[in-house]
Amino acid sequence: MSRLEQIDGRNWEEFLQAPVAVLMLGKSDCAACGAWTDELTTFLETDREWTHVRFGKILLDRGGLIGFKRAHPWIAELDVLPFTQTFVAGERSKSFAGGGVERLLGRLRQIAPA
Repeated sequence: MSRLEQIDGRNWEEFLQAPVAVLMLGKSDCAACGAWTDELTTFLETDREWTHVRFGKILLDRGGLIGFKRAHPWIAELDVLPFTQTFVAGERSKSFAGGGVERLLGRLRQIAPA
């Protein structure tokens, strides 16, 4: 079972309420989003340090996300995908455009030391 959860209109609220959550936002036709998904999935297959963090991916071009988009109007301002947003107990924390495990780990070390 992959640690990179598929987030959609039914489970986004519960996912974001985790003590620490990493949400990768992308679109289904975005090559960079696919590459970041692959890199993150590969990392999570062997990671033992960040097991207390939930990791998820949401595809913004899929239906059923109106509630998510209304609750998070900042999404309408995104101009670069993929976009990675961290949450601590449901509140937005560190974020970055693009991918990169090392970039992600730097932000996680700031908000949720292992």
